Amino acid sequence: MLINEFSHYSVMKSECIEALNIKPDGIYADCTAGSGGHSIEIAKRLTTGKLIAIDRDADAIEAAGRKLSDYADRVLLVKSNFSDIGGILDGLEIPSLDGALIDLGVSSYQLDNAERGFSYMHDAALDMRMDREQKFTAYDLVNNYSEAELKRVLFDWGEEHFASKIVSLIMQRRSEKPIATTGELSDIIKSAIPLKARETGHHPAKRSFQAIRIEVNRELDVIEPTLRSIIDRLKPGGRIAVITFHSLEDRIAKQTFHSLTGVCTCPPNFPVCVCGAKKTIKLIGKGYTPTDKELEENPRSRSARLRVAEKI
Repeated sequence: MLINEFSHYSVMKSECIEALNIKPDGIYADCTAGSGGHSIEIAKRLTTGKLIAIDRDADAIEAAGRKLSDYADRVLLVKSNFSDIGGILDGLEIPSLDGALIDLGVSSYQLDNAERGFSYMHDAALDMRMDREQKFTAYDLVNNYSEAELKRVLFDWGEEHFASKIVSLIMQRRSEKPIATTGELSDIIKSAIPLKARETGHHPAKRSFQAIRIEVNRELDVIEPTLRSIIDRLKPGGRIAVITFHSLEDRIAKQTFHSLTGVCTCPPNFPVCVCGAKKTIKLIGKGYTPTDKELEENPRSRSARLRVAEKI
């Protein structure tokens, strides 16, 4: 797949734009620009404002740059991990934001481009790096992690009930020769899962591939500190919108937002509050999910959830 074919269905696009409550002179960050689907809708609504479009994937930055070329006067493209949002803003001499969007999903381009090694549907080199300048790959994980580490990854990040059996077969296979491709890994996983469990409708390798991808890219580790960094840089009235696709991602986003709403977390029997709870944000809605129309157009958005908060 060529870079100019980079495509990604921008999940809950209208809901995100409405949630950000965009001001024409505001400064916004699309922390996961992808192919620019959300970014272009933000840029269209700006006049003297600025959009910082960030992505760790060089292919995404190139694709977003083409899509946003008509709005070059108001867009700054940055190849970086959104976890460095503070450093990015400091480097651009931007002290604060009017809004920020994070889409934590994997792009359709990354999933469907076989050479990126994300998909269990294509046979390719085990890779799964969102940033191809990163050295650590899925190959390194599958072939070098200990048995205990592999079980932790599959169980914690993939909630895979057959993690022990899958890892046992991985250890056996890699003792003979390295597991080099997505096809090899997918076949090993499939053989470890009982036939009855394979009749659920999901591909038997789905959970394990998801878990390995999360570990390779350290996806969950950066969510809470990044959300806190963004909220710290929001102006009063500024909004943050987060799209999650995994129950663990959503739990982190929900708990992080909750902790900043000023709710005391001290035990009920404490005579005075000692946790120092301070109300920094207010929640906008209770979370949003895709419409039936969107689900028809893009079944991959089925697990998506949008959470929105406003800086006080």
